[in-house]
Amino acid sequence: MKLRKIALLGLALAVLGGGGWWAWSRHNAGKNEVPRFRTVAIDEGAITQVVMANGNLQPVTTVTVGAAVSGTVAERMVDFNDRVKKGQILLRLDPANFQARVRQAKAQLASAEAQLAFARGNLERSQSLLAQGFIAAPQRDQSRREAEVAVASLDVARAQLDAVETDLNNSVIRAPVDGVVIKRSVDVGQTVAASFQTPELFLIAKDLREMVIQTNVSEADVGLLREGQQVRFVVDAFPAREFEGKVQQFRLNALNTQGVVTYTVIVDVANPDGLLKPGMTAQTRIVVASKSQAMRLPTAALRFKPDEEELKVKGASAATAASAAASAAAVETARADDDGVLSSLRNGARVFRVYTLGQDQQLKAHEVTVGISNTRFTELVSGDLKRGDAVVTRRAQPEKKDGP
Repeated sequence: MKLRKIALLGLALAVLGGGGWWAWSRHNAGKNEVPRFRTVAIDEGAITQVVMANGNLQPVTTVTVGAAVSGTVAERMVDFNDRVKKGQILLRLDPANFQARVRQAKAQLASAEAQLAFARGNLERSQSLLAQGFIAAPQRDQSRREAEVAVASLDVARAQLDAVETDLNNSVIRAPVDGVVIKRSVDVGQTVAASFQTPELFLIAKDLREMVIQTNVSEADVGLLREGQQVRFVVDAFPAREFEGKVQQFRLNALNTQGVVTYTVIVDVANPDGLLKPGMTAQTRIVVASKSQAMRLPTAALRFKPDEEELKVKGASAATAASAAASAAAVETARADDDGVLSSLRNGARVFRVYTLGQDQQLKAHEVTVGISNTRFTELVSGDLKRGDAVVTRRAQPEKKDGP
């Protein structure tokens, strides 16, 4: 009898244990089916908003040096990277042809002077003979016209001499400004032809201690740009160093490349050490807004969008489920064309939807308005969230199981 009681007691304990294990398994199984999410707490700190753009470094002023006359290069005095002063001789063309033309023009000038002297002598004699009654007035008038023609011929000869002397002077190419030769296009023995357009002989950068970056900014970002904004940039030659500049000009002439509209922005850059070279590619970040202390919401939370199944939790209480449904319904009716992230506009400000986790990892929607933003943080302007609240940023990755 005693053994029978012990057996019945053991059977009862086994049944109770099995039932408890079954209930615990069902309870945990229900929990495992609840969606799991990654969350980040709202905090306070600095936020800087930037506009990204690429551009090329260029000298502030570049001067193209050409030739006004044609000829053969006889002598070249400067080369790439040479520093030059205003008026310094850069190149000489062969002067033989120009010198011959100068001699010819001088001879023509001497002939014109002689003809004028002869015409004036004839005019004086004609006036004397007319006074004595030996010739008629028309003859005196003819002598006067000849003298006037001789004066005009002398002026033409002088102008021709000035022109050929100018060509001779132009055969010597001089630097128009102080600067650095960054390009040379000719060498000794090369023929320079200036018949149709001025040939480019040299390109001189006026001052490489001051440079500019010419960037192209997307039309989506131009509303944030202002003159004087700080710019930070890096170049491939010095990847570990960050340089600074300022927005100098925003050009209104839009560029449309295959349907993509951009605007040119000029950035002033100081280059006292001469490290930056013309043509370098600069990866710029234009600082359009900055706050040293702001309520910071993780930007990823604005991009998170749950599906319908994640808004429903199996095993949740009726009150919790009703609260979640009411919250979702309120948000869903905010706008008929809602895309799941932008829910409405209030006084021109964008209203976003973010989510927190309640009991049993139930998602709860919150509407917030935001301010400045970057890839990591977004300023929280208004809403029912506060510092320390954890907002959902993404779905958690499923746990990896060991073994096959």
